[in-house]
Amino acid sequence: MNTTLHEIDQRTNLTANNKFELLLFRLGDAPGTEQRELFGINVFKVREILVMPTITAVSNAHPCVMGVANIRGQIITVINLPKVVGCTPKKGTSILLVTEFARSTQAFAVEDVSEIVRLDWNQVIAAESNGGELVTSIARLDGNVENTRLAQVLDVEQILRDVLPQATGSLAPEKGTPQLKLPNGKIILAADDSPMARAMIENGLNALDAPFIMTKNGLEAWEKMQSMSDAAIAEGKTIQDKIALILTDLEMPEMDGFTLTRNLKNDQRFKSIPIIIHSSLTGSANENHVKSVGADAYVAKFVADELTTTIRKVLA
Repeated sequence: MNTTLHEIDQRTNLTANNKFELLLFRLGDAPGTEQRELFGINVFKVREILVMPTITAVSNAHPCVMGVANIRGQIITVINLPKVVGCTPKKGTSILLVTEFARSTQAFAVEDVSEIVRLDWNQVIAAESNGGELVTSIARLDGNVENTRLAQVLDVEQILRDVLPQATGSLAPEKGTPQLKLPNGKIILAADDSPMARAMIENGLNALDAPFIMTKNGLEAWEKMQSMSDAAIAEGKTIQDKIALILTDLEMPEMDGFTLTRNLKNDQRFKSIPIIIHSSLTGSANENHVKSVGADAYVAKFVADELTTTIRKVLA
C-alpha cells in the first residue's frame, strides 16, 4: 500500500476555519487492557503510508528503534511506536508511517491505519491534566457529544527527542550569546501545547534574560492578550506598551496558531505587534501559508540560534 494523502492545498485551506485533518491508527492492546485505542497524528506531518518494508537492524540502537529502511533511496530510522507507548500489537506492526517534522524524516511502525478525519481544533482538548506525558491532546472525533469516540494525539516531537535525541535540536543558545534587551515593561507572549517544547522555549528565553509569559494554546494566548489590553487601557497605556512580540506554535488544541495569528492581525488593538511562528510543521506550503495569515516570521523547531536571530531581526 502506497497511499497518497489529500492534496496539500486542500489541507492548507482548512486552517482558515480552525480545522485540520488527523490520521487515525491503532497500536494494539493498551497496557493492562485488551482495548485497542485510537491514536492520531496531524496529516501535515505524514509524508506517506507504506506496507512495512525490509528493516535492517542497527547495532546498539535505542530499544524502541527497529532499525533502518531504504525508502526511495533514503535511509530512514524506523521507530516501534507500540513499544514507545507500551501497547501490544496482536497483528504485528505491518504499516509504516513516514513522517517529516522538526527538520527530520523518520518512520513509525504501527499495527494498522484506520482513517483520516477532518476536525475543528475546538474538538481537541489538552491532555496534560489526564496524565499522558506522550500525549498532547485528546480529540473528540464525533464532537462534544455523549460517548464520542476519542483519539489520543501523540506528542511525536517528545517521542523523537526521547528515542533519537541526536535528531532534534536545542533551544539553549550558545554561551556568550548577548542578552535580549526588551524595552522596559515589555514581555514576550509565547504559546505552545507541548510541555517539552514549552520547557525548551522557557530555557531559551531565560538564557536571553527575556521576560515572557507562557500559554498552553492559542485560545489561552488570545484571552491573555485581551485581558492584558484591558489592563493596559485602565493604566492609560496600550497593549503595545506591554507586549514586544508573540511567539506561537501552529498545532494547538482549542485554537491553532493560524487562527490565533489571523485573529491578532485582524484586530486593530494587536495588528502592529510582531508574530513569529515557531513550529515543527516544516515545508514551503506551511511557510507560505504562515505569510498569508500575516505572521512576521517563521522558524522551524528546534534551533536556538535561528530562533534568537529571528527574534532580534523582527524586534529590530
